[in-house]
Amino acid sequence: MIPLTLSEVASVTGGSHTGADDRVGAVVTDSRAVTEGALFAAFGGAHVDGHDYVAAALEAGAAGALVSRPVAGVDPRALVQVDDVAAALGRLARHALAELRRRRAEEDPDHPLRVVAVTGSYGKTTTKDLLASLLAPLGEVVAPPGSFNNEIGLPLTVLRATETTAALVLEMGADRIGNLTYLTSIAPPDVAVVLAVGRAHLGEFGGIDNVARAKSELVAGLAEGGTAVLNADDPRVAAMARVAAGREVLTFSRAAGTRADVRAEDVDLDEAGHPRFRLVTTRGSAPVNLALVGEHHVGNALAAAAVADHLGVGLDVVAGALASAGAASPHRMAVTDRADGIRVIDDAYNANPDSVRAALRALDRLAAGRRRIAVLGEMLELGDDSETEHAALGAEVAADLLITVGAAATPLARAARLGGTEVVETPDTAGARAVLDAHLRAGDVVLIKASNGTGLWRLADDLVAGADRARGESA
Repeated sequence: MIPLTLSEVASVTGGSHTGADDRVGAVVTDSRAVTEGALFAAFGGAHVDGHDYVAAALEAGAAGALVSRPVAGVDPRALVQVDDVAAALGRLARHALAELRRRRAEEDPDHPLRVVAVTGSYGKTTTKDLLASLLAPLGEVVAPPGSFNNEIGLPLTVLRATETTAALVLEMGADRIGNLTYLTSIAPPDVAVVLAVGRAHLGEFGGIDNVARAKSELVAGLAEGGTAVLNADDPRVAAMARVAAGREVLTFSRAAGTRADVRAEDVDLDEAGHPRFRLVTTRGSAPVNLALVGEHHVGNALAAAAVADHLGVGLDVVAGALASAGAASPHRMAVTDRADGIRVIDDAYNANPDSVRAALRALDRLAAGRRRIAVLGEMLELGDDSETEHAALGAEVAADLLITVGAAATPLARAARLGGTEVVETPDTAGARAVLDAHLRAGDVVLIKASNGTGLWRLADDLVAGADRARGESA
């Protein structure tokens, strides 16, 4: 971030500060991650309150702390007190980014700082990771680790940008209308990418049309002169072109015969499940062999390629980057072949009906005649549609063995069993692990998929760790 004094932080955030006017050059929320001269943001929480760690942060070298109340035993002159730490963090990030843009416009107008934002019901993190690789030729790229896509994670990412940053890649998530309006008020994107409108967070949104409305806020929040990159294969996303209000709109598509600006032709998969296709843009075409696994990643790759192409990255460079950019964030279609002959497909980070269907298609392809085992947990935040959506998904499961986890997955299990699939229902992750211990054998391919809040990713971690144990036993 741009260096600021504590009094400047107070001015920007609407807080109060009296005392030494030390300068801060970074913001952290974990006292264990404090660097010399950092500003420690103390967030309250149900289980952990950051105010309890202010003293430790200052002792570790923090220049000050952003707090919402006085802290006993801490010199108040080291504190910037605000009404709401999250809101203050957003104001600080908004100011820092605006100032960075102003300085770049004055000092190097031919190379402005580009802000690229990605949203969608699924694929956000993978596309964000791809963009971080594809935009590297432009210079320094700042992108969030994992899924820092909310009112805390996004400002923290914005505040990592410096005067040498060429591209700031942001993931923007929403679980209610208004989320993206707020996030784009902090970081108005020069390029806004909308991947898909799916059945995620239906309980909070109250219907898929409201999901579309929420995602369109990213397009509405474009910076002046910005560009929207839209998925032409999703009618609800394609319709967002009207929200662009005269700004440039680019489309991407993997559908045959499409006239999208960026498209994939002759799509197929190699034996390991890596998509191959010809990337076609208005500038030419190039063959692509994705390092990612699963045909559903073609759309994510096209979205990232559209942005890179728009920002001037050469087509051959884009194709080469797509061939080397594997899964950079954990639990997202990560495939591990264990020494004992078991293949683990870890896609356990999150789940909604569309992403689970994509994962099941990948399981079918990656098994290629081997026994297919699907371990599926609950898809959270579907609201009143939960039972219907789980049952509809269960009717489509074509695995040789389905292991469901949790009571909420009962409709899925029931529908799959009616369809002829062998099903074992388990109450929790430990139960699923016990079933796998009893059933897994060499040659099996097992998929782990559920919403992050179920904790099923721990089972995936355990199975992948088993790859190292198996190697040790066979050595």
